[in-house]
Amino acid sequence: MKVKKAIIPAAGLGTRVLPASKAIPKEMLNVVDKPAIQYLVEEAAAAGIEDILIITNRGKSIIEDHFDHSFELEENLRRAQKDAMLEALQEIPKLANIFYVRQKVTKGLGHAVLCARSFVGNEPFAVMYGDDVTVSPDPVVGQLTRVYEEYEKGVVGVKLVAPEVIHKYSTLKVEPVKNNIMLCTDMAEKPQTPEEVLSLYSILGRCVLPPQIFDILEKTQPGAGGEIQLTDAMKVLARNEGIMAVDFVGTRYDMGDKLGMMKASVEVALEHPEIGAGFREYLKSIMNTL
Repeated sequence: MKVKKAIIPAAGLGTRVLPASKAIPKEMLNVVDKPAIQYLVEEAAAAGIEDILIITNRGKSIIEDHFDHSFELEENLRRAQKDAMLEALQEIPKLANIFYVRQKVTKGLGHAVLCARSFVGNEPFAVMYGDDVTVSPDPVVGQLTRVYEEYEKGVVGVKLVAPEVIHKYSTLKVEPVKNNIMLCTDMAEKPQTPEEVLSLYSILGRCVLPPQIFDILEKTQPGAGGEIQLTDAMKVLARNEGIMAVDFVGTRYDMGDKLGMMKASVEVALEHPEIGAGFREYLKSIMNTL
């Protein structure tokens, strides 16, 4: 079954990037000249996803404004004959059908996904974590949807993480299937002892899930951090029928982390058609001062 829907949980408080996120949602912090969340929406659209639900909360209506038309601004650009910029702005609302729902109480990622149940219905859907920007010529969520359509099982996007930071992430028990595809039969969120570490593969920002995940989430008790963890629900799927894990091709940036934000801005700027060459020369000019 084709995956045509995605949800983007964007209701987090962004405490790791304060004070930048005090008045501006972290999802709206820029990577060069676009807010982080636009990269996610563009990725979904490039992968053939048509309907996107963004899960927000109080103070994040600016996200809705960004994906809407700004008629006064567009008219000013038209009068100034800034046609390229006008066209770029007019393309943003056309990326996909975008819907919104508020997570009135932040009870974790699993609870946020549960808020999307009526939107999803009885279809498979992608989850694109609002903290994670991924850059790849082949959209990462598209890599996952193709595997879902081939195996008809849930799929998680994974990467190896360093042993010293695995306690901040999930850990997966995996076995190879083919190429960069593995079968996951168990997982745990934020392992605190070496014995709890199943492997150094961790879910990083993208997954595609069958609709039965909602019934599991309804029964999932609060886990790490006292929140309803999506990983705990996916663990039930993994143990019962297995979940596919894809070591995806691409670079993932953690936009909920200050260093991650800087890495994203620098690396995207180096490839930017307008400023890439100049920025590269600037970096070379300051290398000797570091």
